[in-house]
Amino acid sequence: MKVLALGGSGGMGRYAVQYLHNIKQIEKIYVADVNSLSAKKFASHFDNRVEGLKLDIRDFETLKSEMSKVDIVVNTTGPFFLFAEPILKAAIQTNTHYFDICDDWEPTEKMLQMNEDAKKANITAIIGLGASPGLTNILAHIAISELDEVRKVYTGWDMSAAKPESESSQSGVSAAMVHGIEQMIGEVKIFKNGNFEMVKPLEEIKVDYPDIGKRSTYIFGHPEAITFPNNYQNIKESYNLMHGIESSFIAILKIIRFLINIKIITKNFAARILTWFESLNGPDMVNYKKENLPSIYGYAEGLKGNKFTSIGVTIDGDINSFSMGEATSLPLTVGVQMFIDGKINNIGVHTPESPIIDPKIFFDYFKKVAGDNFILNTIITKRT
Repeated sequence: MKVLALGGSGGMGRYAVQYLHNIKQIEKIYVADVNSLSAKKFASHFDNRVEGLKLDIRDFETLKSEMSKVDIVVNTTGPFFLFAEPILKAAIQTNTHYFDICDDWEPTEKMLQMNEDAKKANITAIIGLGASPGLTNILAHIAISELDEVRKVYTGWDMSAAKPESESSQSGVSAAMVHGIEQMIGEVKIFKNGNFEMVKPLEEIKVDYPDIGKRSTYIFGHPEAITFPNNYQNIKESYNLMHGIESSFIAILKIIRFLINIKIITKNFAARILTWFESLNGPDMVNYKKENLPSIYGYAEGLKGNKFTSIGVTIDGDINSFSMGEATSLPLTVGVQMFIDGKINNIGVHTPESPIIDPKIFFDYFKKVAGDNFILNTIITKRT
């Protein structure tokens, strides 16, 4: 197997390459980056199975040429609202299997519409297989499986732990921060009362998490909100939610959003402001202990044995000990390993909660890398 790692020396991609290098069936990994010096320097830390090359993903024909030389493309190049859709198109046109960590809902919708094209190309494409989306989807999939009838599904994550990597081939504002700004302005798509709706992000939602109680969370623009209704037809409500920051910082985010919308500041300048706030790491930004929700979780409500039941599923073990790059890249490469081992074998375009990924097998693989102290924690609360 040969792999093309797009953005392979970036903040996310370098961890993906490190994990991929441990997969024995992979004979070659091409670390592709627009910054050829960075790609080659990073590749030099490995054996001759890893090679750095210059590749501008905006050059569609060259992109297809490099894809045609490999079996699998692993895409960690953001922001995905700019690059995900054309890269998947190139994979389909070159019959190359595809994995990414896309965390923008708009391209996710467009990529799911390529399902039939991917089937005709006889390729497997799994999109959004990171931490959120990714782990969150699989945790919520487990929560849903505990119910006889599901009504609501939420995926959630701790905003205070989402810190961009300090080492990357990328200069300037990080793609992760640009993504964050993009998903806090304008409107985002959610699923409510059995229908898709456009709403303003950062709206407060109370989550009554089992054994914890009601806690404040905030709507964030992410793929999970729109992909669950695609796989589970009876769901009435689907949100992606963030927590771990105080209401005072939410107010700051809303002011920044307002200034962008009236064109006082640009999105890039706003991203720089948020990067500066993050560097302060002050009490207005980080208050995870007070919120007391898991760092990452899947949550579902519905009926079990004719009783209203809520299910919370998280991972016991200090997931915050992982950097953002590690926590995002590990699920991605677990998916690649499962595919190579024949544990994922359906063609078409899929999201992580799709039935083609068996959660038990996934977490067996996950623990082999992350450690046995990472175990699933499922809490069930029944009410009459």
